[in-house]
Amino acid sequence: MEKATSRKNTKAKKIEAPQIKEQYLDYLLMHGKAPASAYSFAKELGISEEEFYAHYTSFEMIEREIWKDMMEDTMQRVVNDEAYGPYSAREKMLALYFTLIEVLKAKRSYVSLRWPKRMMPGQTPEFLKDFKDIFFNWTNDILNEGKENNEVVIRPYVSERYDQATWLQAIFLMDFWIKDNSKGFEATDAAIEKSVNLGFDLVGPGPLDSIIDFGRFLISQRK
Repeated sequence: MEKATSRKNTKAKKIEAPQIKEQYLDYLLMHGKAPASAYSFAKELGISEEEFYAHYTSFEMIEREIWKDMMEDTMQRVVNDEAYGPYSAREKMLALYFTLIEVLKAKRSYVSLRWPKRMMPGQTPEFLKDFKDIFFNWTNDILNEGKENNEVVIRPYVSERYDQATWLQAIFLMDFWIKDNSKGFEATDAAIEKSVNLGFDLVGPGPLDSIIDFGRFLISQRK
């Protein structure tokens, strides 16, 4: 009786989104630029172009996710710190920036490669869009908490722009860190502390508020 010949089941190589993301990051760092096309990159991974598109529609989408991951990692580290809860709004903002820089350090080569050589005021690179959304939600919570405990003063028109000012501060600090050549990035630590303290001094109660309050008092006495 003739034996049936066994056939090998050839299965296509399976790959998940995190692996694609990691391989893309590795490619960038090794070549200093993105792959020429999704086809060539998929072939290097040993998968079809169709399978690549099942996970990501473009390289830009991968990069947005890389930055989103870094912001989410920052948030997770911050909330896992038991000391964070009782912090003042000022201390929470400091913790956020110090932790963010620690997270960025793990991918400094990538961040330096992708960061614009000249960051224009108000400019938000495409890869930071998701990162920015998470940052805004987080810092708005901190600012609202500051308003509740009088660390942050509600001023007509101005207080509506506090979150935008905080985003500009974040861009400034990341740009400063990328260009920082000091030992252990000590200059960045100082920049974080000084900029956050200045920011809260500006949005908190100050001489201007006392002048306005006194002016209102004098006007009320004339009635």
